[in-house]
Amino acid sequence: MHTHHDPEPDVLPEPRPLEPDSDPSGSGQPLLSGPLRAGPLRAGPRAAGQPLEAPADDGISSYPRPFVTVDIVVFTILDADLKILLIRRKIPPFEGRWALPGGFVRVGRAPDDPGEDLDDAALRELSEETGLAPGTAYLEQLHTFGQAGRDPRGRVITVAHYALIRPDLAPLVRAGGDASEAGWRSLSEISSGMLAFDHADILAAALARVRDRIDESPLAFELVPPTFSIPELRAVYEVIKGAPYDPGNFRRRFQRMVDDGLIEQAPGKRITGTKPALVYRFKRG
Repeated sequence: MHTHHDPEPDVLPEPRPLEPDSDPSGSGQPLLSGPLRAGPLRAGPRAAGQPLEAPADDGISSYPRPFVTVDIVVFTILDADLKILLIRRKIPPFEGRWALPGGFVRVGRAPDDPGEDLDDAALRELSEETGLAPGTAYLEQLHTFGQAGRDPRGRVITVAHYALIRPDLAPLVRAGGDASEAGWRSLSEISSGMLAFDHADILAAALARVRDRIDESPLAFELVPPTFSIPELRAVYEVIKGAPYDPGNFRRRFQRMVDDGLIEQAPGKRITGTKPALVYRFKRG
């Protein structure tokens, strides 16, 4: 994660998979992971109904306060190609440059207004930047990036997330209010020098996380339509991993997912060039 780069390569460097305790920022802090689940805000023990009030000498008022943002790497698969949602900034800094969707966490301005929860900020920004209803896409916290100087406006710490959007929802995405345009760009078209801030590092970390987890979690189901054929699901694994998957081996893996109750056959069939294919769906909760 760098703010000032030596000459950048023309293509995004191949990311290294993040180990469970690895930390691309070098801060020594463990990675945060797990699907977001909104919960009540907590501001320390206090009596029910008692407003939040800072004591006259609370021990923290004299410390400078950094800004906090959330940035989101949004993935989808279109035409058997991994796409990333980028926005073109219409305000400084980096006006006119491509960037990841994101924004500032809202902070309360009064003792009885603590502001918004971090998870709620990520859900809000994803909805605002895509135009999709909250909860439509899978969203997971990735890592905190806090290198000094990463933002020319001041001390800004960002909590990065990644989101997965089904291909049938991807055409509905539109630019938010602080972007002049938004669009899906092929991963192969994105060079590290074209992105604002340290967003190339955030993108590399998100890609490594998805590649690392695709084989051990149901992430692939977030990148297929509501119903899918076996070849369509296999294509998701191949696109994410960047390597072909033996059809016979995948069919056996697919059958294990059926036996484990993760997948069930759905009504209808998919018309193909040879014979109609059975379609399936993910069994949710």
